[in-house]
Amino acid sequence: MQSKLNQRAEFMQTTQRWVVKIGSALLTKDGQGLDRPALADWAGQIARLRKQGIEIVLVSSGAVAEGMSRMGWHEKPKALYQKQAAAAIGQMSLIQAYEENFQLHGFHAAQVLLTHDDLANRRRYLNARNTLRELVDLGAIPVINENDTVAYDEIRLGDNDTLGALVANLIEADVLIILTDQSGLYNKDPRKFADAELIELGRASDESLVGYAGGAGTLIGSGGMRTKVLAARRAAASGCATIIASGRESLVLERLKQGENIGTLLIADQETLVARKQWIASQLQMRGKVWLDEGAANAILNTGKSLLPIGVTRIEGVFERGDVVGCLAPDGQIIAKGLVNYASDEADKIKRQPSKAIESLLGYVDSAELIHRDNLVVL
Repeated sequence: MQSKLNQRAEFMQTTQRWVVKIGSALLTKDGQGLDRPALADWAGQIARLRKQGIEIVLVSSGAVAEGMSRMGWHEKPKALYQKQAAAAIGQMSLIQAYEENFQLHGFHAAQVLLTHDDLANRRRYLNARNTLRELVDLGAIPVINENDTVAYDEIRLGDNDTLGALVANLIEADVLIILTDQSGLYNKDPRKFADAELIELGRASDESLVGYAGGAGTLIGSGGMRTKVLAARRAAASGCATIIASGRESLVLERLKQGENIGTLLIADQETLVARKQWIASQLQMRGKVWLDEGAANAILNTGKSLLPIGVTRIEGVFERGDVVGCLAPDGQIIAKGLVNYASDEADKIKRQPSKAIESLLGYVDSAELIHRDNLVVL
């Protein structure tokens, strides 16, 4: 146990850039409106840590739930336009509450609303990163939420755990702290099993962790422990560790900084991807799929090779050159994704063909590879 405590303390002392995500159930008293004393407490902790030199970006849920409370709705509406209306109403109260509380400590809140499209476009992705870095340099506290007011299903990120992980990749954070209404990740659901044990330390890549996690635990939040585990795995792509802890713990953020053994620490134990591959890995939506034969799948998984047309057996979907596509092994498992060098109709013509035949089949040759290894991320 002492070694775990030492490892936690040593790690937290080295962290300088945090992404903190606070869930809806915490911010809205399980849907009863903004918990303003709790919000004020977290704002105070963040401000004190910021004065210690910790760069903090806040990912905050709560807009839809606050809008629901103000409208007197007790269950999350199913219609998209109703969710968007609730978000528009609730967002005003949420950001005003943050601004008022951060101002008490000499900081400004800076509202940043994102959709998947903002992160899928390379230029907008880089612009978002530069903006966030500038806001931190200016001494503001960026408060990020999904742009629920305008996002439609096809461009939604889906939940703020995922958003937190993507922001962690975006700014290359040291740690993603997910504050929830649970004490951390357990090996069983603690609400159902008295013998459930808290997992204090684990690896983000550990496949068994997903099996321990269930669905959403409230009618208010959109995520559950499973989304948090998957977020930890996504954050690890940029070398970012994840802590899942209870936001109801007194002074939880400051105690975490001191290395106190609170919640679950999932360390990033995989090779950190270069910036371009981090962006590719962050893409939640794929424009199409390419099916591989066993030889091509093995080359991608085990030898780090590019994907050549000859190793492709089938093209699925409609995509353009430069789109993100998934690479499927013969058993249908998605093993990689990358930026494709040919549109879907062209890829269909050159599949199962050697690279030297591309020019005769298409009338031109752009690249010998369907996906170059520099633009390919193994999942």
